[in-house]
Amino acid sequence: MIVFPAISIQGGKAVSLRRGDFDDVTVFSSDPVTLARQWQEQGAEALHVIDLDAARTGELTNFEIVERMVEAVDVPVQYGGGIRSAKSLALVAGIGVHWVVMGTAAVTALDLLDDAVNWLGQRLVVGLDCTDGMCTTHGWRERSQMSAVKFSRIIQEHGVSRVVYTDTARDGMLGGPNLIGLNDLAQATAMEIVVSGGIALLDDLRRVKKLGAPNIVGAIVGRALYEKAFTLADALTVVGG
Repeated sequence: MIVFPAISIQGGKAVSLRRGDFDDVTVFSSDPVTLARQWQEQGAEALHVIDLDAARTGELTNFEIVERMVEAVDVPVQYGGGIRSAKSLALVAGIGVHWVVMGTAAVTALDLLDDAVNWLGQRLVVGLDCTDGMCTTHGWRERSQMSAVKFSRIIQEHGVSRVVYTDTARDGMLGGPNLIGLNDLAQATAMEIVVSGGIALLDDLRRVKKLGAPNIVGAIVGRALYEKAFTLADALTVVGG
């Protein structure tokens, strides 16, 4: 299982939100590029980068910063935020991002999803951002009428092979991941799952691993690492042990 240190960018800075609230922001670094290098130096096998401004507006606001981050590290980068058109998909894929995460458009534009699958194959990831089991869109501000499990089955039929599953109510709250929802999703689909949201303690990673679902392949960790609840080295030991 891969541990992805999260670098969420807002206004050019690395931040963390609580429950996706753009007004409840903690700034952890004014230099996301240097931060990316630091995570690699500490042993990160991959990074998860989100342009929060792009997720809210659909415009690739921090594109140049993301491009410099990708150039600065040798580990694969998973990127999400604002991928809602063929143009934005091409721009992000063209700078060397390894995994491209499509969120809103995967729910609202299945034709674009099909094009993305055909173009990127296993490099395409769909973000399953959920509140009370229902998918959300547009930077988590709008709630759809489709459950995560139902939507996972639809996108699997369209050829998607990996999802990032986020319980938006737990993101940035350090209250532990939604293990019930995660397990339900893992049982409902054969797609690879990267869990995000709420991981606060090493025991949370142990609980995710203890589910024993072979398709849970990664965990994204943000605030817990920045607030030093545990180190990346500790996390890597847990998931690898």
